[in-house]
Amino acid sequence: MAIGEAFDNSVAYYDGWVRKAVPGYDDLFAIARELLPFPAAAPIEVLDLGAGTGLFSWQVLAKYPQARFVLCDVADRMLDVARERFRDYPDQFRYLLSDYRELRDPGRFDLVISSLSIHHLADEEKKALCGRVYALLRDGGMFVNIDQIKGPTPGLQELYWNTWLAKIRQAGATEEEVRAGIERRLAYDREATLADQLRWLEEAGFADVDCIYKNYLIGLIIGVKKGRAG
Repeated sequence: MAIGEAFDNSVAYYDGWVRKAVPGYDDLFAIARELLPFPAAAPIEVLDLGAGTGLFSWQVLAKYPQARFVLCDVADRMLDVARERFRDYPDQFRYLLSDYRELRDPGRFDLVISSLSIHHLADEEKKALCGRVYALLRDGGMFVNIDQIKGPTPGLQELYWNTWLAKIRQAGATEEEVRAGIERRLAYDREATLADQLRWLEEAGFADVDCIYKNYLIGLIIGVKKGRAG
């Protein structure tokens, strides 16, 4: 099954599942909003890669009500949920049904965001995407990626996996949800280590590269494009 189809099939329960599946969900997105450096009234332009139902863009909109967004995803039904979520902001949102590895001239942006998506790519594709994102950003722009992280050793990877299973059950996931989550992870996830993800950003040209927040296998990773504004 193609990944877009797999996520389209999960659309009815996806938002509720993510809150269970992402340890520290509320803290994670609160920190993501907090670190964004732009003035609150700025009409920043935002590109959301693998936007899904628009959860990360919703968080950004709460801080930047004048922002303009491009939401890109391969799953049309997920984007339909996003369209409904942002129905009161028709002039601020544009939707691209596309594989973001193949984006053609979507524009230039102050902020590129992604959440729980890039780990589906092969490592060489992740590395190439870092360079593509760098090119799409204006000087002084920021890339914020919330994503899964591979343990740097087999022992730590096992710790991450077992802790994730314990945490999603503590969050109220049913055994059916747990089984489905495991199946998706085994079928589609190709996580990279934190060291590799930070190095790829640096090699692409990003400055101020760091993992701002980490909860076992979930990390909040940033890179800033320095230039005239930096």
